[in-house]
Amino acid sequence: MHDARPQTGTVDSTAIICPMQPLEPPDSFLVSAAEGWLELGNSAEARLELAQVSAASQNHPAVLDLRWEVFTTEQDWAAAVEVARTLLGLMPGSPVGWLHQAYALRRAPSGGLPVAWEALLPALEKFPENPTVAYNLACYACQLEQLDEARALFQRALEIGGREALKQMALRDPDLQPLWDEIRKL
Repeated sequence: MHDARPQTGTVDSTAIICPMQPLEPPDSFLVSAAEGWLELGNSAEARLELAQVSAASQNHPAVLDLRWEVFTTEQDWAAAVEVARTLLGLMPGSPVGWLHQAYALRRAPSGGLPVAWEALLPALEKFPENPTVAYNLACYACQLEQLDEARALFQRALEIGGREALKQMALRDPDLQPLWDEIRKL
């Protein structure tokens, strides 16, 4: 399954998820420092940097997105779910909160695959042109042994996303392993 965060390094979260005003210094510097610590594999230092962000900016989407990444790095799934829900509440028109919530719910003690599926399913209608939503739902369906649904969702992701890139990603994704023979033929 592809999560909503970058696979290598980080990106400017404000450019992806935040139609709000960008963070101003010193908060923007603290977020950059936290991103750097995460890139170095030090989530504890990243958390310390984020703790210094001003109270007024603590719920800025860029700060929340990075906080979610810290919690997922630390595998604190319950905290990641809460941050994702805050992001979702602040920005229901962005797929990021939906994707983050489902990703964390899948792993949270009170979650699991069926819970993640139910949490992300409304995003399919809300974001019909987002290939990551369709792709992640295909992964969930595949793991829930709903292979016809998984095929349809993966096909949808291919139609709206970068076909070859998604195909290559799927062939490395253990969630989609039951479909690998079919995907190779696409």
